[in-house]
Amino acid sequence: MFRYAEIIWTSFKMALQEFRSNKLRTFLSLLGITFGIFCIISVLSTISSMQSAVTRDLSSLGSQTIFVDKWQIGLGADYPWWKYIKRPVPKYDELKALKLKVPEAPHIAYFTSINANVDYEENTLTGVNYYGCSEDFNKIQTIEIAQGRYFEQSEFDHGTPVIVMGYTIAEKLFGKPENCIGVQVRLKGGKTATIIGMIKKQGQSMIGGWDYDNCVMLPHEFMKAIVRDDYASPVMLVEAGKGMSKEALKDELEGAMRSIRKLSPMQEDNFALNDIDTLTKFLEPIFRGMNIGGWVIAALSLLVGMFGVANIMFVTVRERTSQIGLKKAIGAKRGVILTEFLLESAFLCIIGGIFGLAAVFVLTLIISTSIGFPVTIPAHIILLAVSICIGTGVIAGIIPAFIAARMDPVVAIRTK
Repeated sequence: MFRYAEIIWTSFKMALQEFRSNKLRTFLSLLGITFGIFCIISVLSTISSMQSAVTRDLSSLGSQTIFVDKWQIGLGADYPWWKYIKRPVPKYDELKALKLKVPEAPHIAYFTSINANVDYEENTLTGVNYYGCSEDFNKIQTIEIAQGRYFEQSEFDHGTPVIVMGYTIAEKLFGKPENCIGVQVRLKGGKTATIIGMIKKQGQSMIGGWDYDNCVMLPHEFMKAIVRDDYASPVMLVEAGKGMSKEALKDELEGAMRSIRKLSPMQEDNFALNDIDTLTKFLEPIFRGMNIGGWVIAALSLLVGMFGVANIMFVTVRERTSQIGLKKAIGAKRGVILTEFLLESAFLCIIGGIFGLAAVFVLTLIISTSIGFPVTIPAHIILLAVSICIGTGVIAGIIPAFIAARMDPVVAIRTK
């Protein structure tokens, strides 16, 4: 064990000595390794952070929720929008019927949305999201109230002109968001509403979706007084009950919706049942393509870096020929010489990889502070980078190491 540790330590010292004695040559040769590790780690870390953020955002939409809509989730040139656009939108009366036909679903909510202005005194905010919702919405979606309160049942029943405001909207209108409770603002069509609550700051979502920071939430009946449901992109949210799978809920909903809309057995569904799994499957190829692109760029960089390290090792073998001969003359075996040079090559690649990791770390700080999207470097990706460096070093140094190990000690000692 001590002998192996001594070989590793000797190889490490040789690698550092090579770097110190020929800084520019070594640095330029390791630049390909540095850039390759930078590409791999930056791409994998960014995608890993994006996937974590997307997973978190998707979970916030409801992992056990089915969305009844006219539009099927999907994109692409062959997306049959012409078929879906003819479908009727979900109606509020259909929600009432669904509650009777699907009693296994504990919560069913109706949701509408538009984009309009909000006015307060002389201030006008454009492009604000209006979210109209029924009473079960906050039981399916997590709505954290930072100040004030959420809607009461009587306000849903009577369409009371009250709103719950998002943090960013309150901050822009009032400066200090906590000062918004009880204040009246003007909405679309000159409607006046009183702010009864402010939503806790959510942060930017990776998948778009519902932006609770930049919204005002209204009871459905009040929203209907501002805009008709048909023009507000309505959707129904249905939550699966305990012990009920989403597949079983989908089957129940399909039968119930076909019955409510009086579709004959020969007619196609004129509604869509979307869930989080559908969106996840849609996003998977995108992340896979990004991963492949990062690996291709990294592979090319590592290939260039591998030739650079191999060049260093060939030069090193030539410069140390007499030392190699002396070691072999006093009893060093081929395996020891081979191992020393392979480890030295691996350590050189690890040094290049450390520069690459440092560059990625700086990049993550810049991205996290400039655009507010947290990018982290997971431990398993760092271990992957180290493994790649070791593997690249071994491959780059295998031929020079074999040349060194097979030298004739007498001839090697005489070499100057």
